[in-house]
Amino acid sequence: MKFSKDISSFVENTVSSKLIFDGKVIHVYKDEITLPDGKPAYREYNRHVGAVCVIPLTHKGEVICVRQYRYPIADVLLEIPAGKLDYKGEDPESAARRELREETGASCDELIYLGKYLGSPAILDECIHMYLAKGLSFGETDFDDDEFIETVRIPLDDLVDMVMRGEIPDGKTQIAALRARKLLDNGMTL
Repeated sequence: MKFSKDISSFVENTVSSKLIFDGKVIHVYKDEITLPDGKPAYREYNRHVGAVCVIPLTHKGEVICVRQYRYPIADVLLEIPAGKLDYKGEDPESAARRELREETGASCDELIYLGKYLGSPAILDECIHMYLAKGLSFGETDFDDDEFIETVRIPLDDLVDMVMRGEIPDGKTQIAALRARKLLDNGMTL
């Protein structure tokens, strides 16, 4: 599909920006903007340092997932290991290796970049860098003090089936599982 290269008819320009909440994880702003047609408007959005997620794939084709409680939705979700960057500009690959080790106890020989995931770009600038980890070896987990996690091994095909049946509501897990499956379908080996 080909798109017009001229994006000027879409760009919104910032007139002023005000930080209205400065939290540990999110920073909420209210900006006055000018729409492409010159009319004024406002945008409220969250800034976030960024994050990573990893689909750890064993030599048997199993994905090491984590189950944990997610307070905003008051439910336990099945997800792939993930975590925020420690600071803006942190190398996402290093962060992915750290989160993989902390949440699963695994290290990997190979980390394949699967792209970026923007979960809710209308209100949140969080960019999640997705990776596929292969050649896993295992040691001890090192959960953060506020993390209570259970690891679960699920065959990739079963995880993809769960995604397709709507049993995995977490977007980053959905996309990473489908991309990993597509890579394997296109000839990548375990």
